[in-house]
Amino acid sequence: MSEIRFSKEHEWLCTSDGVATIGISDYAQKQLGDIVYVELPDIGKQISQGEQGAVVESVKAASEIYAPVGGEVVEVNGRLEDDPSLVNSDPTGKGWFFKLKIANEIELETLMSEITYLEYIEGLG
Repeated sequence: MSEIRFSKEHEWLCTSDGVATIGISDYAQKQLGDIVYVELPDIGKQISQGEQGAVVESVKAASEIYAPVGGEVVEVNGRLEDDPSLVNSDPTGKGWFFKLKIANEIELETLMSEITYLEYIEGLG
């Protein structure tokens, strides 16, 4: 598993053998509040970098989850359909949304390291 990387839209990803596991950051789940519903993409769907990959609904609002890199959906976290609160309780672990077979590894270079991301959210105040 690679180091965790982040997008400015608060998605995270880890890669392993050309596949990216994608979820939202702890900061994002705190901003959303209690997650009550998750809509996941279909396996086999092609998603471009920055395109909507999933949707979460919380007690506050609905929010789109964007793909930090492009690729083909190869797996979804079906546990979220029965227990969407996993996004709140373990956002960078069991609360992942989907996995993509990465189409272009160069896109990984557009993402922030964990340290850079923490500095970024600190600046959001």
